[in-house]
Amino acid sequence: MVVLAQILGFLIMAIVASVASAGEPVVTYVFGDSLTEVGNNNYLQSLAKSNYPFYGIDYEGGKATGRFTNGRTIGDIISAKLGVQSPPPYLSLAPNDDAILKGVNYASGGAGILNDTGLYFIQRMTFDDQIKSFENTKEAIKAKIGEEAAEKHVNKAVYFIGMGSNDYVNNFLQPFLAAGQQYTHDEFVELLISTLGEQFTRLHQLGARKIVFHGLGPLGCIPSQRVKSTRGICLKQVNLWVQEFNSKVGKLIASLNKHLPYAQITFADTYPIVLDLIENPSAYGFKISNTSCCNVDTSVGGLCLPNSKLCKNRTEYVFWDAFHPTDAANAVLADRIFTTLFHEASSPAPAPYPRKFLKT
Repeated sequence: MVVLAQILGFLIMAIVASVASAGEPVVTYVFGDSLTEVGNNNYLQSLAKSNYPFYGIDYEGGKATGRFTNGRTIGDIISAKLGVQSPPPYLSLAPNDDAILKGVNYASGGAGILNDTGLYFIQRMTFDDQIKSFENTKEAIKAKIGEEAAEKHVNKAVYFIGMGSNDYVNNFLQPFLAAGQQYTHDEFVELLISTLGEQFTRLHQLGARKIVFHGLGPLGCIPSQRVKSTRGICLKQVNLWVQEFNSKVGKLIASLNKHLPYAQITFADTYPIVLDLIENPSAYGFKISNTSCCNVDTSVGGLCLPNSKLCKNRTEYVFWDAFHPTDAANAVLADRIFTTLFHEASSPAPAPYPRKFLKT
């Protein structure tokens, strides 16, 4: 917890300071999977979609937007705390849209570090796809404001990346997929790290300097993994693999910061915060953290379909479906980070709407 606070604290305080001195809003570009998606997959022929009820039931207007939760993502809440709008999905924008100057979200449900991750979802924007899309964005920015100004723009922006969960949940941990059959974990994690190193380097070549990479949470404790245990407990081996991945990413980032000019890549270890929320839900006002609010068959699919049954009080559950936190859990996680950063009480991010809870 302290390590995370120090890492994110220095970064965000630097961001806030630069914004205050320059009088300019923070520009953020977001890369990731369904934990940070805000609607890109709505525009794809993908099986990984959430643009239907009951997703978004507690979002503004009670409407599904393509976010894989009942309300806001952590990214939405952190954007609000930074005083900026949550960046729109890349695929919702015209190539020359002025909005690209204020930030873009490239995240896509099912995406992974590896290009074959999430293959059975049919279409999704892999991390390589997202980087290519950012390259297109940069070219559009050049056309708008010129090459020199565009380079300064991308150098000053902040890049949030959350990637890797699907490489485990929807690749290595699926026995019917190639990665789960042909690699030992040592081989698999080395493949992830080497690929990620190339992707960070590509982003750096495109001008990204201030990058925050969010490590993986305790995947062995999410409902889709617990169902594999006869006792419904966290899968220890999966969590050990995740911690090994996080450790190696931290070392990769330290190396890249030494060798890439002006690189300011930060590793944010969110594992302990998420694990504490799961293991001690009552300390945060929750009652249930071992299963999801939306009663889904976690052995197949795990998404909240329109014919699913919802829990009676969504604020009591840490998980919304078999993979993703609830709006209430996202608010606690985002607030916990900020409270720790500044060592003072931080009020929850304001909800963008009056909440209405469906009675079932």
